[in-house]
Parts: sequence; C-alpha cells; structure tokens
Amino acid sequence: MQFVTQWFKRHFSDPGVVFLALFLVIGFAVVTTMGDMLMPVLASVVIAYLLEGIVGAMERRGLPRFAAFLLVYLIFILFVTLVLFGMLPILSRQVTQLFQQLPAMISQGQQVLMQLPDRYPDIISVEQVQEFIGVIRQEIAELGQTVVSVSISSVLGVITLLVYVILMPLLVFFFLKDKQLILDWIVGFLPRNRTLANTVWKDVNRQVANYVRGKFWEIIIVWAASFVAFTVFGLEYAMLLGVLVGLSVIIPYIGAAAVTIPVLLIAWFQWGWSSDFAWLAVTYFVIQALDGNVLVPLLFSEVVNLHPVAIIVAILVFGGFWGFWGVFFAIPLATLVQAVLSAWPRLDAEPEPA
Repeated sequence: MQFVTQWFKRHFSDPGVVFLALFLVIGFAVVTTMGDMLMPVLASVVIAYLLEGIVGAMERRGLPRFAAFLLVYLIFILFVTLVLFGMLPILSRQVTQLFQQLPAMISQGQQVLMQLPDRYPDIISVEQVQEFIGVIRQEIAELGQTVVSVSISSVLGVITLLVYVILMPLLVFFFLKDKQLILDWIVGFLPRNRTLANTVWKDVNRQVANYVRGKFWEIIIVWAASFVAFTVFGLEYAMLLGVLVGLSVIIPYIGAAAVTIPVLLIAWFQWGWSSDFAWLAVTYFVIQALDGNVLVPLLFSEVVNLHPVAIIVAILVFGGFWGFWGVFFAIPLATLVQAVLSAWPRLDAEPEPA
C-alpha cells in the first residue's frame, strides 16, 4: 500500500499531470457514452479541422481570414453537392446491379469449384467442395437477410442522412467562422497550469493534422487512380470498386488485402483467365505498390513511425470502441498514447547526485 501511495504522489503531485489525466479520462468517457448522439458534431469538427489547414495556408499567403474561410467553405459545399448528386446515385445503381448479378456469379463459381475434384482428386474431394458451397450459400442467405433489414429501416436511414446533410454543413460553417471564439471559450474553463498538456497537444496536433489531411488526400488519389484504371479496362462496377479501394487505405495492411478479393473476383467473373484479367490485376497491384512506397512517404513524412503490431492493435481497440471513426483515427490516437507515455517519465525524473 505504501508503494502505491508513493507512486501516486510521485506521478500526480504536479497539477499539470492531474489535469492531463482528467482531460483524457473525461474525453474518453464522453466519446464512449455519448459518441452516437454527438456524431454529427464530432464529424463536423473533423471536417472543419481538415478545412482549417487550407484556410491557414491561404491566410499565410496574405488572404484575409474571412475571405479565405468563405472561399474554402463554398468549395466544400460544392464538393458535398457533387458527392450527393453525382457519386451516390452511381454507387446506388451499381450496388443494385451487383446484387442482381450475384446469383449468376455464384452459379458460375459453383461450376468451377465442382471441376476441382476431377482435376485434383488427391487434394480436393467432392464432399469438401459441397461443404464449401454450403457455407457460401449460408453466408449469402445471411447477407440477404441483412439487406432486407436494412431496407426496412431505410426510412430511419433517410432521416439520419437528412440530419447529417443539414446539420453538418451548418456546424462546419460556425466551427470555421468562429474558430477563435470557440477556442477562447474552451480555454476559459481550463486551469492555468497546463504546461504538460500543451506540450503533448503541440506534438499530437502536428501529427494528427499531417495524418488526417494526408489520409484524406490519399483516399482521393487512390480512388481516382483506381476508378480511371477500372474505367479504361471496362471493368464493371468501376465506381463502386474505386470507392472501396480508396476507402481501404483507412485500414493499413488489412484494408488493401480485404479489397483485393472483390476486385479480382469481379474481374475474373467478367473476363475469366484472360489477358484483360492479367493486365487489370497488374495495374491494380501497381497502384497499391505506388500508394505504399511513394504516396504514403510523401503525405505522411512527419507522422511518428509506429510498429505494425501497434497499428493493428490500435485499429482493433479503437475500432471496437468507436467503429468507423475509431478505425480512421486509430493511428492518431495511438500517436496520442505514445506522446503521453513519452512525456510521462520526465515527471518523476530526479536530479542526479553531484
């Protein structure tokens, strides 16, 4: 008990440490308990954070704050309009077409699988193939039930979408317009002694800003490159697959591996083992290689290098807590943890004897 008391006094005797610990605990509790209710606000903060980088760059070039904010906000509204009325209808149509073609694809796949026991009787038996086909049919049936349940709750989905479409642009507008006013209001509730918190925040802010903005541009670039490549080759569902490839970069390592399966499967169902399939596969893997070896080092040059195991653990932990946003911010949150742990040992450092 005495050891615990001494450890607590040594680490939490500094008011700055107490403030940092309380801030992290309260922030975690608020997001965990009220994350669903505050999701439009949190998403708007993220978008405003993205746009603030562009506004700041324009200000540094001599453009007044109000003019820079207004120009960036109008571009943001134009982008949202293009997504809602340009991309979403195409995605909806291609998803519908894919589900309509799914039975034919399954039938074609079953025919190929049933040929395997004849070609490789020593490796694969008819029973194994039938069992595998049964598992696939069960998964398809469960997927169909999920689609039906989603369609039943589509009214609530439309209402939620309308709330996001109306509220989020409005919140982004005020977060950008009244940024300093909001920050001053928040600072008014904070204690004066927050040196440690400021130190951690400066490091994390630099890392998070680089990561979030870099990740946004990585998604756009990878999506555009994939969409153009799929369209040039004439691959079906080019927009849908391009969006999936773009979003896959959110989850390092796992995302790229997962999205490769539908891309190659749809290409195979369309062309079989042909030269078109081979060239598309080569092009797709070239895009993935350029993303990992060229684009990522350029966009994330200032992000702290984290071990792959730490990244995967962060994705699993934070994704389990907060879903999509937890996965998206897994690396920044892991960076926050690393920054706090790096600053913490300095608190109990004692002067060396003369």
